[in-house]
Amino acid sequence: MRVRPGDEPRWPPEGSRAAQVIAEEVRGAPPDEVPGRLCETAVRLLPVTGASASLRGEGVPVRLCASGARATYLAQIQATLGAGPCTSAAESGAPVLACDLTAGADVGRWPVFAQQATAVGVRAVYALPLGSGTACLGTLDLYRDTPGGLTGPQLRTARLVAGVMTVALIALPRGEETWLEGLAGDHDEVYQAVGMIMVQLGVGPDEALARLRADAFARDRTAYDVAHEVVTHRQRFDRDH
Repeated sequence: MRVRPGDEPRWPPEGSRAAQVIAEEVRGAPPDEVPGRLCETAVRLLPVTGASASLRGEGVPVRLCASGARATYLAQIQATLGAGPCTSAAESGAPVLACDLTAGADVGRWPVFAQQATAVGVRAVYALPLGSGTACLGTLDLYRDTPGGLTGPQLRTARLVAGVMTVALIALPRGEETWLEGLAGDHDEVYQAVGMIMVQLGVGPDEALARLRADAFARDRTAYDVAHEVVTHRQRFDRDH
């Protein structure tokens, strides 16, 4: 077909184009696939190399999905440390943009996480809440291998992805939450392990969780790994631990 002058296709604004891509990716997807598809879509639309999403939990977040092994690792590290941009975003209900984990204020704010992240090649992290304030369900976490921020349009696109993910989680019909319940298995083990450590050490829940995290970090394990060992009686904490 011949295109006449003036009939050339006109692309919609950047935000509309991103919305179209997101809509195409999630259209017809079952609830358990939506977060994963949105993580992959975020990597396609934005100058990032990985993405993960986690539900907010008491003490330790529940990972929903990740775009790859490195994103999974960084989500687990923050859950183990209880510190990092994603943890801060969940607590504040506002975006946290760590634009340079190699120097400056970001390193000072999360020194251990910054060391762990840069060791696997991540130089910047952008964490966006799923919801806001007291209604924050969790975070969408974006990882980049070079320092730098997001432009205004890029941040709006990231917010759009987080918003669609939030709506998808809130709109789950009753009876379709079973996949979320399945994700909570590791999280439930952490709660059980914290209770067992409280009894073993005679301490409160905050101290018990801190001891679990410290042990995990010291042995280069995740909090979930150590919790499983405690619950299955392969690991015991004593007062000299």
